Amino acid sequence: MENDVLWLSGYRKEQPELIDFQGKTVVLQGLDAWIQQDAEKMDSDSIRKRWKEIMADWRIWEKERDEHNCIVIGSDISKGIVPMEARDRRWRDACGWVFQDVASISRRVDIIWYGINQRIK
Repeated sequence: MENDVLWLSGYRKEQPELIDFQGKTVVLQGLDAWIQQDAEKMDSDSIRKRWKEIMADWRIWEKERDEHNCIVIGSDISKGIVPMEARDRRWRDACGWVFQDVASISRRVDIIWYGINQRIK
């Protein structure tokens, strides 16, 4: 079973790009952390473009076989006070745009809040 799942984490600073994986399920955890790393060195449009390309590659991988699934996990950072630092605002804005882009190409989207999921797509 463990060879059937590839778990890549932005919190561990692993690379999210497509690799040659023959298993069934890929989990991309920490989308917000990857975007935060990108916000250190990229503008918002470049971040969004990069993630559209990454997700398009994983979407192609998903379509290769019926049993392929790519699960994307990110933490919602859009609540609360807007950050004062430009880099932090860029990170927050880019997260919102990238999350919307990912949701738009996903077959299923769930929000999990306090351990309770709500399917929104």
